[in-house]
Amino acid sequence: MPDISFPSKGISFRLSQPRKTKTWLSRIAEEEGRTIESLTYVFVSDSFLSKLNYEYLRHSTLTDILTFDYSEGKAVIGEIYISVPRVRENARKYQQPFDTELRRVMAHGLLHILGYKDKTSGQSSRMRRKEEACLSLWS
Repeated sequence: MPDISFPSKGISFRLSQPRKTKTWLSRIAEEEGRTIESLTYVFVSDSFLSKLNYEYLRHSTLTDILTFDYSEGKAVIGEIYISVPRVRENARKYQQPFDTELRRVMAHGLLHILGYKDKTSGQSSRMRRKEEACLSLWS
C-alpha cells in the first residue's frame, strides 16, 4: 500500500473510509500510468488555507484546495490541503452529499499532480470530465 495519509490541522476532522480512499486514489494514479509514493491530504480550516494560499501563491481568494506537487518521474509525491468548511459549503451549493464533494476535491488535487490543469475553459471542462471518471471508480 502506498504512503497516503489524512491528517488534520487546526480542526477536528476524520476521513471516513481511509483504507478504501487509499485504494481509490491509487487506482486513479494507476489509470494515468503513475504510482503514488507519498501523498498527504491535510484537512484544514478556511483561515489556514487562506494563509497558505497567500503565502505561496499571493492569492487572497477563498479556495477549497491547494496542491503542492513534489513528484519525480512516475512517482507521485505531494501534499494537498483541503478546507473542510469550503467543501461543506460547496456540497450545499451544488446539492451534493458532503462525501461526494470531498472525493471530487480530493480527486481534483491528485489530477493536478498528475498533470491536469484548469486555467482555461477547455482545461476546466477536461478536469470536470476526469473528476467524474474518478468518482465513478469509487464504487
